[in-house]
Amino acid sequence: MSKPITKKRVVLLGATGSIGENTLRVIAAHPDRLELAGIAARSGWEKLADIAREHRVPHVGLFDPAACAAAKASGRFAPGTTFHSGLPGLIELARLPAADTVMVAVIGTTGLEPALAAIAAGKDLALASKEILVLAGKFIMAAAKKHRVKLLPVDSEHNAVFQCIEGHPQAGVRRVVLTASGGAFRDWPVERLAHVTPADAVKHPNWAMGPKITVDSATLANKGLELIEAQCLFNLRPDQCQAVLHPQSIVHCLVEFNDGAMLAQLCPPSMTFPIQHALLYPERAPGVEAPLDFTRLLSLEFRPVDEDRFPMLRLARQTMVTGGSAPAIYNAANEVAVAAFLAGRIPFLAIPQVVDKTLQHLDPREPSDLAEVLAIDAAARRYATSHL
Repeated sequence: MSKPITKKRVVLLGATGSIGENTLRVIAAHPDRLELAGIAARSGWEKLADIAREHRVPHVGLFDPAACAAAKASGRFAPGTTFHSGLPGLIELARLPAADTVMVAVIGTTGLEPALAAIAAGKDLALASKEILVLAGKFIMAAAKKHRVKLLPVDSEHNAVFQCIEGHPQAGVRRVVLTASGGAFRDWPVERLAHVTPADAVKHPNWAMGPKITVDSATLANKGLELIEAQCLFNLRPDQCQAVLHPQSIVHCLVEFNDGAMLAQLCPPSMTFPIQHALLYPERAPGVEAPLDFTRLLSLEFRPVDEDRFPMLRLARQTMVTGGSAPAIYNAANEVAVAAFLAGRIPFLAIPQVVDKTLQHLDPREPSDLAEVLAIDAAARRYATSHL
């Protein structure tokens, strides 16, 4: 007799972004296994209204209180919908008694307190926001251990490592290698980088993502953040975390063991694959999109990373060795610099310069609590903003 399928109830923080959209595709493909208990966005309530009606979501959150008020008054939501406003509202959603898993897919530090609230409430955490672990990894990991909840990585690379490393003793792992597409300017002559425009930078060759993360892919700051995150997630030393250029974005990681054997995880470059793995874990079910087709020609290429061309990766590796709050400073300064570049205020090549200046100026002390983490983040943003 087959075992009945248990349906998981999901709260999705960041429902209107690219990760949110792919999460909705996975949930829609598995109505017998997954359902939405709550959704949230920063301010886009019109799109949230469409999602709420399509998926019959009873709880809706908006980080912007004015947008939440407009949503309530709009008449676009089903009668009986419960609204949650501001950061307290996101925390309420993260603690929903009806939810089993909370997907954190919001950009930046907004998801930090809701993530900790979800863990404290005993919810499994599907984590797509890398900034949270970079900013406060030791607090997130300690809380997950204390409350015995699953921390399921959604980033394609970390989800791949999770799949490869599961069931193997940690002592047997020699290194983890994350792959990077190289972004929009991977094959550009170095001299052309001085003339990059924001429009150039948001054209990723393989992935469909938001502007900030696409710029991060072009500078390889994204890979630097992922190396920091991998160190935290899998309890690795800095020298055990490496990156390699892989233009096809089909191999998402390689895990090397002490005997020299390596395991790799492969799938097409779509976020539906890691999202589905995280939400259905430990179950496997048919995917949303077609898998790799080995009846067609398939070439896989790997190249070493030139850290002179990609200084953001070198700076990230330095922060991993420095430790303390250096990764948080790196993340905050990068967010400020990328926003300034996208606004046309600084050139592309100034992004690593702003980050380097901020790292050199601020003391990378070890934060003692969450309040100090947020204070360091704010100080880094102030300094970076004043030195654009």
